[in-house]
Amino acid sequence: MFIDIKNVSKEYLQNNSIFKALDHVSLQIKKGEFICLLGPSGCGKTTLLSSVAGFEKVNSGTIQIDGKQVSEPCISNVTIFQNYGLLPWRTVQKNVELGLESKKLSKKERYDIASRYIDLVGLSKFSKSHPSQLSGGMQQRVAIARALAVDPEIIFMDEPFGALDALTRLKMQDEISNIWEHEKKTIIFVTHDIEEAVFLADRIVIMTPNPGKIKSIISVPLARNRDRTSHDFLKIRDRVFSEFNMKNPDKTEYYI
Repeated sequence: MFIDIKNVSKEYLQNNSIFKALDHVSLQIKKGEFICLLGPSGCGKTTLLSSVAGFEKVNSGTIQIDGKQVSEPCISNVTIFQNYGLLPWRTVQKNVELGLESKKLSKKERYDIASRYIDLVGLSKFSKSHPSQLSGGMQQRVAIARALAVDPEIIFMDEPFGALDALTRLKMQDEISNIWEHEKKTIIFVTHDIEEAVFLADRIVIMTPNPGKIKSIISVPLARNRDRTSHDFLKIRDRVFSEFNMKNPDKTEYYI
């Protein structure tokens, strides 16, 4: 198994009391899988993501990636957050080249690699633009291109589309699904949007709070370019709702 999480628990000291963010969490992830961690605020999904990425140290249990114990962030993995993390004084081209600058590559090699991924996310016409000249969705696409350019083994994504408007978020879901199909990277994606999880994931890991645990894991055996209105899609979405003991509201977006 590529990522092996065994009996992981994580506690924090808050206001002189112990808060248990994760309680004996176990999960195995195959190489090339797209996993969505889904749950309400406080269920530990971001803590779990940060622990697998090496930013958080767990109190008990083990996390291994490709047979190696996770103890710190690894240069071969990247994390994408909501705030994009772009450098405002750099162009799109130079932002995407940023992660390549630590590698022993010529200027032309860096340029060619960055250009490939800028083209992949559909921003070739904006390669000389600065972040302030781009929309939020375009900035997130730059962040994704920068992550892909360094050829990571794993991409960790912490609610990367949460700050976007509804229509842009739908477009970005299409974008990341197409990119995953093209690149086949292992992706762990945190979300509280049920429909987003069904649209993107190979498997949905449903988490519940107080303390943070995995309640269930739902496979999504649907082909890519998923139709959000299809019977099979709606059937899986309704099953996810039932896991939270929620009625299915009649609206476009579904949050928990």
